[in-house]
Amino acid sequence: MEMHQLRYFLAMCRTLNFTRAAAACNVAQPSLTRAIRKLEVELGAPLFHRERQRTHLTDLGRLMRPHFEMAVAQARAAKARARSYVALERAVLHLGVMCTIGPTRLVGLLRRLHQDQPAIDLRLTEAAPGELSGLLLAGHLDLAILAEPTDCPGRLRTLPLYRERFRVAFPPGHRFAALDRVALAEVDGEPYLSRLNCEFIAVFDDMLAERGVAVRERYESPREDWVQGLVMAGLGISFIPERLLMLSGLPSRPLVDPEVTRRIVIATVAGRPHSPAVSTVIRMARHFDWDAA
Repeated sequence: MEMHQLRYFLAMCRTLNFTRAAAACNVAQPSLTRAIRKLEVELGAPLFHRERQRTHLTDLGRLMRPHFEMAVAQARAAKARARSYVALERAVLHLGVMCTIGPTRLVGLLRRLHQDQPAIDLRLTEAAPGELSGLLLAGHLDLAILAEPTDCPGRLRTLPLYRERFRVAFPPGHRFAALDRVALAEVDGEPYLSRLNCEFIAVFDDMLAERGVAVRERYESPREDWVQGLVMAGLGISFIPERLLMLSGLPSRPLVDPEVTRRIVIATVAGRPHSPAVSTVIRMARHFDWDAA
């Protein structure tokens, strides 16, 4: 059975007249009559008793009416929901953010999204770098903001957002406070607090080994607040992206010789069609002033 047949049937239920039902449905009477007869053939029995002066529902017609009313109502609701989705009147957007990205710059973009598209229901998921790519590929996220991935690059489509440098964070009163910048060689022998979710752990290990620089690892944690709190308390130093520094008064200096930077991107799955909400966020991110954020 087809949806127009159900609509014709319900119009007949209301009017009990083929001519008036056809007019209500804006179709020719023969077309409406054929559609209802075809529906009756499919169901195996008449839906209406056709009499010269009076047409009325059969027992089968009365039985089918509430089912057809529900089907038509659900179809209308589905179309309305689809129109709202396309028009961004109601849309759920699942956005993943890498846990090592500070909120300083991102909140500006999210504020703009809320102001311009308040009907988009944003669901944020924070995750470690490796987990985030997996959630994106599995379809649990619509898009993700993360440091430029080195794994599965061919399966992700990325849009560069901004670059940020790594800094050396150190306790108040540390000798690094007298420097404008800290060369990697200067950290030799320093107690070190390791950020376990840092996507540059292997990079820093290789750099230190190549230059014969040794640090004394004192503590490791996946929690950025703990690491920075312990740096502030005097337990050691740490390499931290500049926009991830979150404790007021925590001293830091740019890391140089070599300088280490990372590129933050917004990622989607290559070949996967974008929903209107995803396209809106990507368009906003492309034109957002990240330097001013």
